Amino acid sequence: MTGRALPPSSPFAGDDGSADPALTATLARYADGGAELADVVAALAPTRVLVPVLAELEVEGVVEHDGHAHTVDKEASAGVVALRTPDGRTALPVFTGVAAMTRWRADARPVPSDVARAALSAVTEGWEVMVLDAGGPVTAVLPRTAVYALAQGQPWRPAVRAGRVDDAVRAAVRDAVAGVRLVAGADAVPGTRAEVAVELAVLPGLDRAALDRVLGQVNAALAQHPDVAARVDSLELRVRTA
Repeated sequence: MTGRALPPSSPFAGDDGSADPALTATLARYADGGAELADVVAALAPTRVLVPVLAELEVEGVVEHDGHAHTVDKEASAGVVALRTPDGRTALPVFTGVAAMTRWRADARPVPSDVARAALSAVTEGWEVMVLDAGGPVTAVLPRTAVYALAQGQPWRPAVRAGRVDDAVRAAVRDAVAGVRLVAGADAVPGTRAEVAVELAVLPGLDRAALDRVLGQVNAALAQHPDVAARVDSLELRVRTA
């Protein structure tokens, strides 16, 4: 890195800390609405990222993204920083280059890593999210499903793309709730409060207690279905009478 010599044996010994040009271009298109998050993840996968390390951790400062604050969290080891997202999840911040990291925290020390290793570290720590370039100029929040795909070196297949839920995800949702009594049918559409909204058609005549039991069974069935768990980051339920 610039100003920080790496050992000659390091695979990043010739790295000058610059961001990958193709990734930078994709992030610019993402900011303008010309690319989706899946395009960012695909461009990120083969690159090197910088993981920030702080000499002293403190619960201070915030990261702004889409009008939401991500607080710096002390829940980290060996000086690696974690962020707390607005929905309460813990995120690993990574950066495309030294300039982006300095924009966020001038006192952070950049530790280079390939993306798969950084993602695997996040998964190992139990951190479900990664935040790319937390200080901008373009910030991308990678959901749990993308982080797991990167950790495994696999392409990320988002549940929702181009405003439509993937057919395989819709089929998995229907399969998951097929055995739940009093549910006449289900479908999956893009959510408003979550990534995917599961639209349930329930049989008429249910009181509040019965409906709550049905919804609890539906939530359990969705959580236990391997394809739903692997493809969907977050769910919301919408209920109508069949």
